[in-house]
Amino acid sequence: MNITAVLIASIIPMIIGFIWYNPKVFGKSWAEAAGLSEEKMKNANMTLIFSFTFVLSFMLAMIMQSLVIHQIHVGSMLFNQPFEDPSTEIGALYKKLMDMHGMSYRTFKHGALHGTIAGLFIATPILAINALFERKSFKYIAINIGYWVISMALMGGIISAMV
Repeated sequence: MNITAVLIASIIPMIIGFIWYNPKVFGKSWAEAAGLSEEKMKNANMTLIFSFTFVLSFMLAMIMQSLVIHQIHVGSMLFNQPFEDPSTEIGALYKKLMDMHGMSYRTFKHGALHGTIAGLFIATPILAINALFERKSFKYIAINIGYWVISMALMGGIISAMV
């Protein structure tokens, strides 16, 4: 695990959020679709919101590693095996596999692809289901889904490229 990559990826949703939800981009449309007034937004505890946003984004970045880095799964398959000791049969196999494929698919492009897929097939259903039951509009759903697909694509790309 590269904690630097995870920390950098953790701030991506906040950076994209500053742009995406800016009143000159989608901010006014989103606030209207969400039913938020200027007064309600001004009275928010932004320190608390940004603190929790970072913690939750950190959690997302941690799990994003297993979505974009295929080699993590090799070690997880051998969790209870002595795979770190190359003198054992399983350890020698693990070493050979990692020597052959240890850095395969470690590019920004590959991570962004998997981040996009996660955004489309994990974040989209969760956001859309909640919004449908909350009786939110298609515009509200589309703005939020767009934000998360882009954020997760960039998070995946950074994690894949840096690890």
